[in-house]
Amino acid sequence: MALDPNRRLGRTGVLVPPLTLGTMNFGRWATEDDSIPIIHAAIDTGVTVLDTADVYGNGRSEEIVGKAIASASIRREDLFLATKFHGQVGGNPQHAGNSRRWITQAVENSLRRLGTDYLDLYQAHRPDPHTDLLETLQTLDGLVRAGKIRYYGTSVFPAHQLVEAHWLAEKHGLIAPHTEQVPYSLLVRGVEREVFPVVRKYGVGVLSYGPLAAGWLSGKYRLGGEQPESARADLIAGRFDISLDRNQRKLAAADALAKLAEDNDLTLVELAIAFALNHPAVSSVIIGPRTGEHLDAYLRAVDVQLNDELLDRIDEIVDPGTQFLERDTGRDTPSLQPAALRHREV
Repeated sequence: MALDPNRRLGRTGVLVPPLTLGTMNFGRWATEDDSIPIIHAAIDTGVTVLDTADVYGNGRSEEIVGKAIASASIRREDLFLATKFHGQVGGNPQHAGNSRRWITQAVENSLRRLGTDYLDLYQAHRPDPHTDLLETLQTLDGLVRAGKIRYYGTSVFPAHQLVEAHWLAEKHGLIAPHTEQVPYSLLVRGVEREVFPVVRKYGVGVLSYGPLAAGWLSGKYRLGGEQPESARADLIAGRFDISLDRNQRKLAAADALAKLAEDNDLTLVELAIAFALNHPAVSSVIIGPRTGEHLDAYLRAVDVQLNDELLDRIDEIVDPGTQFLERDTGRDTPSLQPAALRHREV
């Protein structure tokens, strides 16, 4: 099947396909020899938006994407290439964050690894509590005006910081953020409360990621079943442990959603992808296949249509705005950390 670029990326006017190829697995859980054919297969089916980050494999993912682009079946200008900065790259703690000093260095590093002279989208991978937001916005505004990047965006920014970014941009005559990346799935719906209303107000395009909730919606997490294996189990302690009380409600919901999919002659993957694509705030859903079979399963989900009755059943299983685990937001919320809750200034 071939995907059409039939969805608008916020106020940019850029047309993007419903699926975006996420490349976090490449160079970490998938070798270069395995990764490049998947990238080429995705491009050949119309997945022309590629999303990576300098921190993925300490730059290895960007290098693999660059090699794949150089040998792809279409021209560079027909691809929409996105990457991110923020996370520490290598062993130097100065090679991280959202400061002007690091951004101007990081963008050159990414351009070199990707083998291109411009980025379609450059994203702040996470907020930086140690850098003034205005400094970050001014630096990214300058990169747009210099032609290094076409657009810029944020990832996993809370609603209040998104509003602040647009207020600062208007106050200082800067280009405002164009996109936001958020985790969004049948089991991770917290962004429906505040983030989605904010991005729709400001015309920000959303690239949602984690449609399978880091594997919880793969179909392997079922009541009474064995503990599924996860390559990410060691990254966040307890996030995938079905024996923990805090995961019991999530497991029950995953099981109920799997049954709902079966009752409607769908795979759980198809239900999950269709759900994420259904929200009007979402421009494109980021998928992260490790194999060609994974890619085929994602592509089949694009044509699935969910009617109101099925959407109502989903809402009965998982209430809108639900967040089962705080860490599913994609970051540790500073205001909920013990130091912020328990130390009162005298």
